[in-house]
Amino acid sequence: QVYKGLDIITNKVSPQEQRLCRHHMISFVDPLVSNYTVVDFRDKAVPLISYIFARDKIPIVVGGTNYYIESLLWKVLINTKEKPSSAPRPDGDRKVQLEQLDSAELHRRLSQVDPEMAAKLHPHDKRKVARSLQVFEETGIPHSEILHQQQEEEGGGPLGGPLKYPHSCILWLHADQAALDARLEKRVDDMVAAGLLEELRDFHRRYNQEKVAENRQDYQHGIFQSIGFKEFHEYLVSEGNCSPETSALLLEKGIQALKQVTKRYARRQNKWVRNRFLKRPGPNVPPVYGLEVSDLQRWEEDVLKPALEIVESFIQGREPPAEPLRMEQDKEENKRSHRVCQLCDRLIIGDREWAAHTRSKSHLHHLKKRRKLEASGHAGGTAGDSGDTETSDEDGSLPL
Repeated sequence: QVYKGLDIITNKVSPQEQRLCRHHMISFVDPLVSNYTVVDFRDKAVPLISYIFARDKIPIVVGGTNYYIESLLWKVLINTKEKPSSAPRPDGDRKVQLEQLDSAELHRRLSQVDPEMAAKLHPHDKRKVARSLQVFEETGIPHSEILHQQQEEEGGGPLGGPLKYPHSCILWLHADQAALDARLEKRVDDMVAAGLLEELRDFHRRYNQEKVAENRQDYQHGIFQSIGFKEFHEYLVSEGNCSPETSALLLEKGIQALKQVTKRYARRQNKWVRNRFLKRPGPNVPPVYGLEVSDLQRWEEDVLKPALEIVESFIQGREPPAEPLRMEQDKEENKRSHRVCQLCDRLIIGDREWAAHTRSKSHLHHLKKRRKLEASGHAGGTAGDSGDTETSDEDGSLPL
């Protein structure tokens, strides 16, 4: 929402609602700026929060992107080169340059200068590996060492430095999955009805057509990584160059893809809240209050009234009537364990990720395929001679 224009695809609050309450940090970045980062966001938002407090008002941070919210709540980000202003970095952003390198080469370089960080990051996670390399190159200090310094500050914890605003609270609006999915699908239909395609066509014509022609399209940075661009890329680049029937099929394909990726993103957001807010270890974790929004007919009773009571209690310095949500952290869980699934030829980091991988459709598909091959191999051995046949374990760890 920081980018100018594209109000439909980014689901900006309407101008009418913006007039009811002062809004900040909406529509102020040029869409062609590809390297506007969470650090840029934080550096602009923190002074605004101070300005709001100075006027004896309460800043309300609305998300959205929980990683950006974390950057405001905790000391978790690292400044590298000092910038003369709060403007986004120039096109020569070192992280973007590093991301052009091969994944194996990137990870090899990081292993040489910061083996601890390299051991924590997946070799294929180019963005995080490149960021860690950038931190080392621009500060001369290993990324892992800077993180340890943050964590060891008073009030710091395993996931970062101290809480910046000690009297904050988090209101988490959550819904039943079926109700949420239906609402998200309807939202996409409403976006299309509101002129989504015209907005994308116009943006494609003005900003994207030349990049596509020169094969410079980048869906990993800036506004183009927003949900909605990749999904309609095929439709936009082929429009006018194919039959109406093909165009209609590509349009429907884009709409369905947008619905799927929107629902998937909502699941990731909820998972982030549970894992990073509710299970966050260490001191100085703001209370998280859950508000059930499955039934919009009960908005007043289930959401608005309890939210106002919680906020009013915080303003007056008394205990809110509602209990904050809590989730026990599994102390036995190892988030940095390394396992290689030879069946799928993948490196999996973390106990929970490994458990999810072994239940995934792709892994089960490979496992089923391998067992079929094993069964046919056993049958062949029985029908022929009685020579030894090699069997495998049931953990799916042998290569196909």
